[in-house]
Amino acid sequence: MQATKDSWFAVLSVAFAACGTGTEVARGPQVVTDRIGDTVVVRTLSGSVWGGDATLVPELSIGEVEGPDEYLFGRIGSIAVDDDRNVYVFDQQAREVRMFDPEGGHVRTLGGPGQGPGELERPEAMALLPDRRIVVRDPGNARLQVYGPEEESLEEWPYVPAFYSNQPLWTDGRGRMYVAARDPSDATGFGRSLLAIFDPDGTPRDTVAPPHGDFEGETVTGERDGAMATYGVPFAPRAIWVVHPGGHFASGISSRYAIDLEVPDGVLRIERTHEPARVFPREAEQARAQTERGIGMTVPGWTWDGPSIPDTKPPFAGLYPGRDGRIWVRVATEAQEVENEDHDPDSPFSTPFVWRSPLRFDVFEADGTYLGAVNPPEDFSSNPFPVFDGNDVWAVSLDDLGIQRVVRYRITLAPDT
Repeated sequence: MQATKDSWFAVLSVAFAACGTGTEVARGPQVVTDRIGDTVVVRTLSGSVWGGDATLVPELSIGEVEGPDEYLFGRIGSIAVDDDRNVYVFDQQAREVRMFDPEGGHVRTLGGPGQGPGELERPEAMALLPDRRIVVRDPGNARLQVYGPEEESLEEWPYVPAFYSNQPLWTDGRGRMYVAARDPSDATGFGRSLLAIFDPDGTPRDTVAPPHGDFEGETVTGERDGAMATYGVPFAPRAIWVVHPGGHFASGISSRYAIDLEVPDGVLRIERTHEPARVFPREAEQARAQTERGIGMTVPGWTWDGPSIPDTKPPFAGLYPGRDGRIWVRVATEAQEVENEDHDPDSPFSTPFVWRSPLRFDVFEADGTYLGAVNPPEDFSSNPFPVFDGNDVWAVSLDDLGIQRVVRYRITLAPDT
């Protein structure tokens, strides 16, 4: 991990040192570079290194419809992969962490429900440290539960949890952990998001606010007789951030295609020209109706009185750092109206038809080089966070029966690419 991290910084240092202002036309992408203070901007105008779109081809699947318990997953909350390609699966429902070898064979199971040593009460997320210790964020026990490479190795690090967080548990190449934390100055627990940073030995180091904490996205609010409900305006820009394995934030406000990666010498800003994805009128109408029903559960009779729903989607909807330092950007795509096979006429939130947008990722090297786009298969899930490492991707898949599996995919280019 350390060697990889050093190589990211070496590449970025060269980029900062060599960056003038100009246009580079190579075999692949056409790129403009610029410097604004301590920020280097790498803007891809057209083209890509790959020269075309890539797909993900499944190579290995872990999980069954029936069989041994270790292969039956209830609700997968996190996955991780080590340098030897062993796979770690955190089953939030079973409150267990299961380890599998590179061929998918079960190795061991850790945890289990409870409050005793090594047990998990209300676990939320799992991550892997560079030395292969497994860390589980367990606010139910108000601790980080640490399992060592040997089964008998256990540590418990206390922390003050947030009331609830669906954030991943982040770790970096130095072995530090970034844990969703509560703002002690906010008695409600619904204030700004914070991250508590822990050293590899469990010592609290610092508490930091993620980037763009002052950004206020567009919202609509219903309020009556002391009851209040606030929802975000569908398809409005928002602040998006992740912790990069280099120990810095990658972030952006999705009103434009610009992603800032903090680096030791400043900021690397990754930009790309794009064609906005449309929000179709019927799609906007359904999103508006769902918002009205949601607020109406708290404030009966509420009707929309806020900003208009945009007619295009923000350029990107998610950021995903790879183990190799790459940045995977989940870009917005146009949706299609399809029949809702799970429609429940008795539910006010269920509709006969739903709008579904196919997943698509733009992939960048840590120096901002645009490699190309990846179109995953339909059963590929971006939640929980997939594991990206070079040409390999591990992710949760969901079949038509609702069965979860962990699948290893291989990035594959079209034959004529």
